[in-house]
Amino acid sequence: GTQMFLVLALSLVLAEAGKILVVPQDGSHWLSMRPVVEKLQQKGHKVVVVVPSTSLYMKSKEPQNYTVKVYPIPYTDEYLDEMLKTYVNAHFIEQSVLNVVLTSYQSTIEISSVFFTNCKSLLQNEELMQYLKESKFDVVFTDPILMCGPLVAEYLSVPSVYFLRGFPCGMDFAATQCPSPPSYVPRLFLDNSDSMTFSQRVKNMLVHLLELFYCKPIYDNFEELAYEIFKKKVTATELLSHGSFWLMRYDFVFEFPRPVMPNMAFIGGINCVQKKKLSQ
Repeated sequence: GTQMFLVLALSLVLAEAGKILVVPQDGSHWLSMRPVVEKLQQKGHKVVVVVPSTSLYMKSKEPQNYTVKVYPIPYTDEYLDEMLKTYVNAHFIEQSVLNVVLTSYQSTIEISSVFFTNCKSLLQNEELMQYLKESKFDVVFTDPILMCGPLVAEYLSVPSVYFLRGFPCGMDFAATQCPSPPSYVPRLFLDNSDSMTFSQRVKNMLVHLLELFYCKPIYDNFEELAYEIFKKKVTATELLSHGSFWLMRYDFVFEFPRPVMPNMAFIGGINCVQKKKLSQ
């Protein structure tokens, strides 16, 4: 359909078959991305997907029509399952707002640390990274939520196309320099609408200020890794800002309307099962 054409048209130059490196994020992120990856391969593009040896859904032995490159990581399936259970429980067990914030924060730090290990293992795998360099990909297609895709794209000096649902603390809008005023856009953990009272706006502003401290520890390890690789200090937001195109998996039917940049496209519903159109 139109949305799939948008993915293909904006990801590659002209209509020629391209070489696409896919750096996915495990979990439901990969379940959303996989159908698009399969469609890209079906359209004649050469697709290479890099996956860790231990993962939830990115199984290298599953039948697929794209190339999979596996890199080893230093933990087991059991450890990953336990971390995921802790993360899910922190978000779905009924508790007070304060406890939700604290447990969500702690579990997010822990799960991001696990996936940071994946990313570091990938970037320090000299043989695989040399293969990726020599392959001369046209584009990196990635879910950037935990920064590994942007790091790999920067390392390879290859344009990147992001495929994502959004970022915590409004980092996606900061990276693309989209207006996101606290007086209008509700912040994390608040149930405000876009029409707020004065007191709600004050609370929204305070939460906005706290976001600077809330999100930084999540990406500290990735920023340190970036410094180690590029020999210069770079923030997660700066790395994100290098994305060539952003494919956002939502639309303004459910989100608050706000200004966006020309390199952002909304593809909400791309994962919905295609149904036959109703007859006239």
